[in-house]
Amino acid sequence: MEDKIMEGLAFALPALVTGGVAYFMFSSFLQRDENEKKFEALIQKKRESLPMKLQAYERLLLFCERMNPAKLLTRINPIGTDSDSYAHLLIGNIEQEYEHNMVQQLYVHENAWKAVVGSKLAIINKIRTTAESSDNARELRENLLIDYSQIESPTETAVAIIKQEVKKLI
Repeated sequence: MEDKIMEGLAFALPALVTGGVAYFMFSSFLQRDENEKKFEALIQKKRESLPMKLQAYERLLLFCERMNPAKLLTRINPIGTDSDSYAHLLIGNIEQEYEHNMVQQLYVHENAWKAVVGSKLAIINKIRTTAESSDNARELRENLLIDYSQIESPTETAVAIIKQEVKKLI
């Protein structure tokens, strides 16, 4: 009887070892195949999202250029002589552009978005403080142009950050 059990184990043991090795090899193969499929899906997703991201960065770059004080002041002329009215017109234009581009934050890096928002707030703050010390719209315009000719515009910093982020994407 013991001989029959030993003989049965002699046949069963190699079969179990072979089955175990086959199981581990097959599961390893399936895991590698699954990882390759995930990697390919990730590459495809990035390939499809890159144009949207680049377009978002382009729109933010255009927004920065449009709210650049030198370009903003030459594009938007005062309607009357009141400095407060002109300041509201300038700020309203910036806010309208901002609202138009607000959704771009979904596609851009957080640092780029923060730079754009910070730039917007800095320019609006400068317009408000300069308007308080200006007697009329012409003087407000001149003071802003003089101030921004002496210091770097916040939009230039935002543009530099946007360009850095685009270089990382490409």
